[in-house]
Amino acid sequence: MNRVDRLSAILIQLQSKRVVKAREISHRFGISLRTVYRDIKALEQAGVPIGAEAGVGYFIADGYYLPPVKFSKSEAGAILMAAKLAEKQTDKSIWQNLNSALFKIRSALKEEEKEYLETIEDNIEVLQLVKPPETGFPDHFLADIQLALATKKVINFDYYSSYRDSFTNRDVEPVNLCYYSRHWHLVGFCKLRNALRDFRSDRIMKLTIKEQTFDASKYHEFQSLQDLYLQGEGLQEVVIRVTSRVADYISEQKYFMGFVESKREKSFELMKFMCGDVSAFAHWLLQFNDGVTVISPDLLKEKVFILVEKAFIHHKNYQS
Repeated sequence: MNRVDRLSAILIQLQSKRVVKAREISHRFGISLRTVYRDIKALEQAGVPIGAEAGVGYFIADGYYLPPVKFSKSEAGAILMAAKLAEKQTDKSIWQNLNSALFKIRSALKEEEKEYLETIEDNIEVLQLVKPPETGFPDHFLADIQLALATKKVINFDYYSSYRDSFTNRDVEPVNLCYYSRHWHLVGFCKLRNALRDFRSDRIMKLTIKEQTFDASKYHEFQSLQDLYLQGEGLQEVVIRVTSRVADYISEQKYFMGFVESKREKSFELMKFMCGDVSAFAHWLLQFNDGVTVISPDLLKEKVFILVEKAFIHHKNYQS
């Protein structure tokens, strides 16, 4: 990227946040902090009203705006791809807001970019191998959770536990919103359990944002995604040993089952999962026969034994 393009991109970045740190600019463009300082000075000399807070970052004075941003074909295509993913991987609240934003973005495109999108739009699709079951839950609270995260406010909701087949009412201080195992999860401090808990967003009912605020800085040590969701409610560590053939076969499936990490051992692979439903995990393992060995927990071994025994009795006694 030449310097003129970089200065324009830095100006856009400065308008994207209230305060932008010099290190953020350095990281984005792969330039030194010294170069960042020179570029900021060049923008100031060009008449851009840039302010600075020592130890905080740079900001643009209120009232200054760039002309409407123009998108390239590649950028417009990337936005289309993101929208397709969001339609299938987020809830109704996010998709409705994104759909509204897309109309605004499309209105700013030149005719050439609009035609480009219309040409490829019907030929890009995100397919779901398994249709999500109809649970009856609203599944439209992600936008509210985002707002609570931003404003540091406590949220209240009824939460469904599949293990107990019942609802409990929770007051939660939201800490993190993350996506894994095909679902969005809210990680927050649950006042009912007095500990961090992991809540699937599609099991939340009747969510409200309370006026009560909290100090989010006390949770900074928990910002590692893996550390957060490993503390999730009801999750249990599972370790299995699989043959190389099975390891190759489940290269994609494993991520839907809570896969965390793996380690190669000669002709085998040791895999670690965080499992929310041991019974479902046992059913999944049966398809691999002797290609998989349960290392832990003992509960999973017992579940597999029971399923195998039931299958044996069923087929032994079956008469056509």
